[in-house]
Amino acid sequence: MTSTDSPDPAETGAGASYAAAGVDIEAGDRAVELMKEWVKKARRPESVGALGGFAGLFDASALKRYERPLLASATDGVGTKVAVAQKMDVHDTIGHDLVAMVMDDLVVCGAEPLFMTDYICVGKVRPEKVAAIVKGIAEGCVLAGCALVGGETAEHPGLLGPDEYDVAGAGTGVVEADGVLGAERIRTGDVVVAMASSGLHSNGYSLARHVFFDRAGWALDRQVEEFGRTLGEELLEPTRIYSLDCLALLRATEVHAFSHITGGGLAANLARVVPEGLHATVDRATWSPAAVFRTVGELGRVARAELERTLNMGVGMVAVVPPESVGATLELLGERGVDSWVAGEITERGERAAAVELTGDYAG
Repeated sequence: MTSTDSPDPAETGAGASYAAAGVDIEAGDRAVELMKEWVKKARRPESVGALGGFAGLFDASALKRYERPLLASATDGVGTKVAVAQKMDVHDTIGHDLVAMVMDDLVVCGAEPLFMTDYICVGKVRPEKVAAIVKGIAEGCVLAGCALVGGETAEHPGLLGPDEYDVAGAGTGVVEADGVLGAERIRTGDVVVAMASSGLHSNGYSLARHVFFDRAGWALDRQVEEFGRTLGEELLEPTRIYSLDCLALLRATEVHAFSHITGGGLAANLARVVPEGLHATVDRATWSPAAVFRTVGELGRVARAELERTLNMGVGMVAVVPPESVGATLELLGERGVDSWVAGEITERGERAAAVELTGDYAG
């Protein structure tokens, strides 16, 4: 029942509105305008249409060159690394991380990245901030060789604080059916080639933040001699994108499998491509983890086993190749600016329970 003594909300302007609930449609439109220039940079010849449609379009006729094309799909986020970006008020690298986490998963099966879509959830739309995030995504797509065909920005007041946000993305790639990489290709005598990470990448940040901020009380602007820069700069180092490097290897030499080293660490992720009955031995002495890994361990008194199942420890991607491909693999990666080395080998598992074993102590 409506009281005749109450003023009409429509007449007084006191009625509820989307803006009063915390959603700014005009700010969202402004964000779209700002991001358009970056999305244009992340196109492939197969990209169709422009930003602003209900769905992104990609010309699938390009797949006619495949005998039996298999579409590969992956989705991911960047975890609590976004909390560091928010504290630093630096937002143009987190999108790069997002592309790396998605597209480096795709390439593991041998798939060529085709296109990506993103989802950005914010507490309040700050157009320049959203555009900076999309800038990073677009630049990452260029480095991965894929197109950014669309995305969504959602404003969730009450769920997130005004300066909080999260990002997620989904990617699609294609691989010839008889070219799919994986455990079934790995043989005894294959060699494990490690590719260096650029730092923590986008995993283990809950542990890193706990150690640096909660236990040690370090500030993001703290200059850390071992890092040669501030703590914040180290933590925001973008995740390396290996997609085009891996595809270059597939064109130049024989590769049996890749493994993207993310959450779970080197042993757990490499185990995903080691077949039943075989065993991968990785020698820690073949590399020295970067200072950030040692610092997390020492500062937080974190046991080595805990570090190794949480952080990548300096290895971001692994290629498993036959012995005759090792030289070409190392040479090509070196030419492309990716530090790499022989880290281990594949043998018969025998009575060993684990698919992967890390041996020795880290160099340095």
